[in-house]
Amino acid sequence: MEFLRTPDSCFTNLPGYPFTPHYLQVDDGESGQLRVHYLDEGPATADPVLLMHGEPSWSYLYRKMIPLLVAAGHRVIAPDLVGFGRSDKPTQRQDYSYQRHVDWMQSVLEQLDLKRVTLVCQDWGGLIGLRLVAEHPLRFARVVAANTMLPTGDHNPGAAFSNWQKFSQEVPVFPAGGVIKGGTLTPLPQAVIDAYDAPYPDERYKEGARQFPLLVPTTPDDPAAAANRAAWAVLANWCKPFLTAFSDSDPITAGGDKLMQKVIPGTQGQAHTTIAGAGHFLQEDRGEELAAVVLRFIVATP
Repeated sequence: MEFLRTPDSCFTNLPGYPFTPHYLQVDDGESGQLRVHYLDEGPATADPVLLMHGEPSWSYLYRKMIPLLVAAGHRVIAPDLVGFGRSDKPTQRQDYSYQRHVDWMQSVLEQLDLKRVTLVCQDWGGLIGLRLVAEHPLRFARVVAANTMLPTGDHNPGAAFSNWQKFSQEVPVFPAGGVIKGGTLTPLPQAVIDAYDAPYPDERYKEGARQFPLLVPTTPDDPAAAANRAAWAVLANWCKPFLTAFSDSDPITAGGDKLMQKVIPGTQGQAHTTIAGAGHFLQEDRGEELAAVVLRFIVATP
């Protein structure tokens, strides 16, 4: 598998991101290995909070939340998915599959031997993270789902997603920072937009970002549909605490919180919240508020 590695110089002096990089190796499926970047902040002996990002962001998305979670005494793990952030980026679109992304993050989970995990997931962070929860339930203590879903292809994804899918394939220069800007309600400084673009010096580095929209199951016979249905079967019996914290202005995932509350037993009796004044990337719009929601949830569900 051929891959690119973004030069470290691209990540110098990013605003609000003073964290130390950590790396581990995961199998690339062809007897080689890829380097995965992750943040590991806070006391190593504390129960971990696993922050999983989506498309086309990276762990920079969680920079407002990490200090608050660490100040409360938690260990915070924030990986960059393969193809994003400081992780390696395969150059061929066919090297990215839903299953491979799950497998790569499963390797991170196992290599770090994370237990009693609080998962916080948004966008593709949920598509991957909820699969990990279903397939490794003993490692997880609770879940916070924010603007995400676990699609099986049995329902129409809606016009907003279809438009996004079309845009992602047809735009000649994929504007990662511009996508984040378009998915937030808060005006972003140019330096922040540039930070979201930092992992991608040119279009060759963006094959993962372009491929992700095509990997979302939109038909019942999608390659990932069966595995996601199996995950839903597990989640339908998940009684550990499960909280939804969706924003009020995300056309992509609107209504997903109500479905989760209906299907997943662990949602019952939880203090579900709708975060006002936030778009799809609610960590960017209301990161401090989302961190406070997570902290209250952990305290309430020891």
